[in-house]
Amino acid sequence: MRIVIVGASGNVGTALLRRLRRESGLELHGVARRLPGPDAGEPYDGVRWHSCDIGAPDAAGKLATIFAGADAVVHLAWQIQPSHDQRTLHRTNVGGSRAVSAAVVEAGVPALVYASSVGTYAPGPKDHPISERWPATGVHGSSYSRDKAEVEAMLDTLEAERPELRVVRLRPGLVFQRDAGTEISRYFLGPLAPVRLLRFGRIPVVPANRRLRMQAVHADDVADAYARAVLGDARGAFNVAADPVLTPELVARHFKGWTVPVAVPVLRAAAALTWRARLQPVDTGWVDLALNAPLMSSERAETELGWHPRVDAVTALKDLFAGMAERAGTDSPPMSAAPDLPGRPAALLKARTPGTGNPY
Repeated sequence: MRIVIVGASGNVGTALLRRLRRESGLELHGVARRLPGPDAGEPYDGVRWHSCDIGAPDAAGKLATIFAGADAVVHLAWQIQPSHDQRTLHRTNVGGSRAVSAAVVEAGVPALVYASSVGTYAPGPKDHPISERWPATGVHGSSYSRDKAEVEAMLDTLEAERPELRVVRLRPGLVFQRDAGTEISRYFLGPLAPVRLLRFGRIPVVPANRRLRMQAVHADDVADAYARAVLGDARGAFNVAADPVLTPELVARHFKGWTVPVAVPVLRAAAALTWRARLQPVDTGWVDLALNAPLMSSERAETELGWHPRVDAVTALKDLFAGMAERAGTDSPPMSAAPDLPGRPAALLKARTPGTGNPY
C-alpha cells in the first residue's frame, strides 16, 4: 500500500511516520517544502521524500505526479507563521489545500485524509462536548479558524462532486509531544519566552478565564487515529481529544502555580500590543479561538475507528513542557532544535520565519 503524507516532517507528520513504520507492506512517501537531510535518521529514513511548495502556482501538477499510484494521501501541511503576512498563510493553507485536492482527483487517488481541527468549528459550549455535527464555520476573529473552515467547505464540494473519493477529516484538539517543544515555542512564544524555567516543572502564574477551557491529545495518539483512518474504510469527520479538559485551575495545580483572573478585553489587548510590537508571534485571533472553540466528544472516533487515547491530556502537556525546557526536536527542518544562528532572534521577533504545523 502506497501512502503519501503531505507535511510529513512536522509535528503530526513525524508522529504519523513513527506509527506507520510499525505496519508491514507500506510504501511511505513524504512531501515537504523543506526536506529532512540524508542523515536525519528515524522516523524519516526509509521514506521517499519529495520537495514541493503546495502554495506555488504549479503545485497541483507537481503533486499529481507525486500522488500517481498512491492508495491514500494524508494532507497535514499547514503554515502558522509569519502571522503578520495573512496573504502568505492563505496562499499555503487554502490555496495549497486546493492544490492537494485537485492533485488527488487528477491522480485518481481513492482516499484523502485531511488534518482539520477543533478550530474549524463555530463558537460553541465550554461546559459540555459537541459532536461532529456542530457547524464547521469557524471563529470569525481567527484567520487560522477561517482558513480551516474554508478548506472544509471546499471538501464538502469535493465530496458532492466525487462520491467515489473517500474523504476523512480529523479534528483534533491541541497536539503535544516532547519533540515538538522547540517548534511550538518558535511558533507561539517567540525567542524571548523563558521556556527553560519549565525545567523546574512550575508555572508561577496562570491567566484564568471561565472560557479558557481547551482539549489536547498526544501526537502519538492522534497519529494512531490518522493511521486507522488511512488503513480502514471510514468516511467523514472525527473529533480527536483526550481527557481531562485543560482548565487554568488544573494547569496551575499540576504546575505549582496560581491562577490570576483576567478579563477577555485584557487578554486581547495584551496579545495585540505584544504582537504589534513583535515581542511574540501570536495575534488576537488565537485568543479568540481559545475562548470560543467548543469542547468536543470523541465518541465517533472511539466507536467507528476503534481509537482510544493512551496518554491523558495533562501528561501530554507535561511532555510538551519538558520538550520546551530542553529545546527538544528532531532532525527535520520544522522540528529542528539546532542552536539559533546569529541574527535569528531578531528575525523571529519580526515574525518572518515561515513554517508549518498544526497545533490545533
